Amino acid sequence: MCEQCTRREFLGTGLATGIMLADASWPHAWASQIPPRPQGKVRICVIFTGEPAPEDRDWGTGASQVEAMKSHMAQVEKKLGNIELIVGNSRNVEQTAALLEKAGPGTPVLAINVRNFALTRVVKPILDGNHPMALFSLPASGHDWMYAPRWHRQGHRVTLLASRDFNELERALRLLRVIPMMQKTRIILFPPARGTAPAQSPEEVKKRLGADVVAIEEKAFDDMISAADDKEVQAEIDRWTKNAKEIVEPNEEDIRKAARVSIAIQNLVEREKAQGLAVGTCMGWLSKGFPCLGFARLRDNGIPAACEGDMDSLLTMILFQYAIDRPGFQGNATFDTSRNALWTAHCTAPLKMDGPDGKEAPYLLRGHSEVGGSGCVPEVQYRLGETITRTKMVNLNTILASTGKIIEVPEKSVHGCRTQIVTEVRDATKMAANWSSVLETEDAMTLLHRVVFYGDHMDSVYHLSRLMGMNVVEEG
Repeated sequence: MCEQCTRREFLGTGLATGIMLADASWPHAWASQIPPRPQGKVRICVIFTGEPAPEDRDWGTGASQVEAMKSHMAQVEKKLGNIELIVGNSRNVEQTAALLEKAGPGTPVLAINVRNFALTRVVKPILDGNHPMALFSLPASGHDWMYAPRWHRQGHRVTLLASRDFNELERALRLLRVIPMMQKTRIILFPPARGTAPAQSPEEVKKRLGADVVAIEEKAFDDMISAADDKEVQAEIDRWTKNAKEIVEPNEEDIRKAARVSIAIQNLVEREKAQGLAVGTCMGWLSKGFPCLGFARLRDNGIPAACEGDMDSLLTMILFQYAIDRPGFQGNATFDTSRNALWTAHCTAPLKMDGPDGKEAPYLLRGHSEVGGSGCVPEVQYRLGETITRTKMVNLNTILASTGKIIEVPEKSVHGCRTQIVTEVRDATKMAANWSSVLETEDAMTLLHRVVFYGDHMDSVYHLSRLMGMNVVEEG
């Protein structure tokens, strides 16, 4: 039990089932025993199927449209920076097989049908090889689009983007890259892990998603805190204090501790070449400094970081970081059915919800809500009127998802965790009654947490679920 035990920590330690699962599933493998694995670029195979149609007739895509799509994807490849496109044409199964061999086993495929029924004649190696496939189909390019949902129902990882909008090509490439990027992902964790049993298990995470999960000894990290460069710590203090709208509870020592931990966390992630971080003991970190400022900074820089060891929330943030290049706000839920509203609140929150190149949201520096006002955490004031997607992948096979609109953000929070948004949802009464009904656990944090992203991403949720062989449960 931590020195500063609170209601939240009591829930975490009192529910023996969740802790036993975390302890039982965790192997004695530490970060120092597993060499870091840099990400680099991932390959996506782009296959144009069939001969271009005449520009003025027939069911098919003209040569000018094919060239326009190739040019657009070349720009996207450069823009994203972490994909390598293997582009080719196929008129038969042999040519498809040759392209797949060049791309490599399991490489995701973006198939673009060029002529009526061309795809159906050449698709077999893709399906037989269990390649995730997105089919982009222009209007009147042929009738092959209607087979993609059928292939999905047959158990293949296939999704359909039927549109004249070339921006859907970028969406397809973003979603397809998630799978190989997950296979090159390294996650570091301060045990215990929390969440659904499969998400707590490094073996299951590796088997299902391909990511490595390794443990960090807290004592070793304490040494990194002590070793943090004083100039870097002062720069972190200056950055947080000068940009804050107001400093409410934290004193100078609270801020310095939090800034030192922030620098140490960034050094740890850089040393380990990690793409994600979860801390299962963060509620006991008051004496050394809460990690909330460091978590916010990591998320703003494209490195998801999860509170309370919540592996489901962390994996969700990683999936969506790869898919949409935006950080997530992991938080607790509470309802107000009289307003048809759902609140999300937590003491860790990113500033740049629009992505690394976006503007920082305004924020206050506050004491942590559940430890008597001590410590230093950000209270971020998110944008009113913003449409959001609230989601979480659970059990490594199901995505819970819903949308809403931010209708209230407090000027200064009182009850609950510091950063808060109130969102209007479709049906708060139904949503509350069915909350986490698909989960077979009594662990409060596993039931409670969701991750919020700016924007309506429900279409992408469904596309991603098809490509990864997952289910979607719409909440509310």
